[in-house]
Amino acid sequence: MLNRVVVTGVGSVTPIGVGNEEYWKSLIGGKSGTRSIEHLKEFPTHIAAVVNDFEPQDYMEKRDVKKMDRFTHFAQAAAEMAIQDAELNLEREDRERIGVIVGSGIGGLDTIEKQFKILLAKGPRRVSPYLVPMLIANMASGYISITHGLKGPNSAHVTACASGAHSIGEAFRILQRNEADIMIAGGAEAPVTSIAFAGFCAARALSTRNDEPERASRPFDLDRDGFVMGEGAGVLILETLEHAEARGASIYAEVVGYGMSGDGYHITAPDPDGQGAYLCMQRALLDSGLSSEDVDYINAHGTSTEYNDRIETLAIKRLFKEHAYKLAVSSTKSMIGHLLGAAAGVELVATLLSIKNSIITPTINYEKPDPECDLDYVPNEARSREVKVAMSNSFGFGGTNACLVVKAP
Repeated sequence: MLNRVVVTGVGSVTPIGVGNEEYWKSLIGGKSGTRSIEHLKEFPTHIAAVVNDFEPQDYMEKRDVKKMDRFTHFAQAAAEMAIQDAELNLEREDRERIGVIVGSGIGGLDTIEKQFKILLAKGPRRVSPYLVPMLIANMASGYISITHGLKGPNSAHVTACASGAHSIGEAFRILQRNEADIMIAGGAEAPVTSIAFAGFCAARALSTRNDEPERASRPFDLDRDGFVMGEGAGVLILETLEHAEARGASIYAEVVGYGMSGDGYHITAPDPDGQGAYLCMQRALLDSGLSSEDVDYINAHGTSTEYNDRIETLAIKRLFKEHAYKLAVSSTKSMIGHLLGAAAGVELVATLLSIKNSIITPTINYEKPDPECDLDYVPNEARSREVKVAMSNSFGFGGTNACLVVKAP
């Protein structure tokens, strides 16, 4: 028999708040984290959602800060918050039964960019000896494990914008199979760099609403023109229900379903029929043992791109049929931008806080309805509503898709 799995702690580092309390306050207030970025002024897009008021030494030893990329700083901080939120005393736990899976879509891109400039300007002898460990995408998981001496399963999923969801999903499976008692899982990303913007601008994926940064990310709106890049981390503490109950832990929700799929269509564009999105949601729902009518809320991938929002809507309607119009669907990215590999982590944190507080966060900047996006996107203002079952979607380049289903405890 498979173990039941619950979430007992969450940690968040986001463009609209560092820490769960500030993040939640900003979410329900409909705050945008998108700003004009001075060092990106030369690009067609020079807006992004960046993390402010963040000091990495508040969460790790000062001597270690210089050995880590910014995405690892975010992961370490979010993990520390989640451990504290779960009231987890690691001194009392079997550390061989605690694992870490924190994914990243890109890893240490800022480090690569800076060190390559040093290589060109000063030669190979001036390149940091920490270059490789700073840039590799599994180092967020590695440092969390090393910091706390955790010897359970340790890995990192690198699946573009689904990295965090796949990491949480695999942690869920590990706990179900009784290969660990506790898993620290989520995603982290720090992609606001010149090389990333050069690439995404060349692909014409980003919003060019530079004169109105706070209105640029507008999922499902007819005037959407691309996504807004974001950065941060979202990390969760997952435990077997038996372990959580034994230590008297508070429970946010039970993880009941996980589904994956591939579009098998294009490197960047989603399947126009929404088949990949449909399959991963269908598989997550089947895994949960629930019916489509049981789902109250979907935290959408909702990127604010022309194709994603229309196709995700199409897939939701195909799966949920008439119930699709009774669901609440909203996009956290309207406020925090698209955190790439970290998106699923921070968005699942938002979903869990919605369950806890019986408030659904809004899709801001929803001003002009798109006839092809005709669901209830919780426009512009948070809504008081009990959420018993929620779904969180994540879709990535390469046609990789993931969906998680959580249920109120």
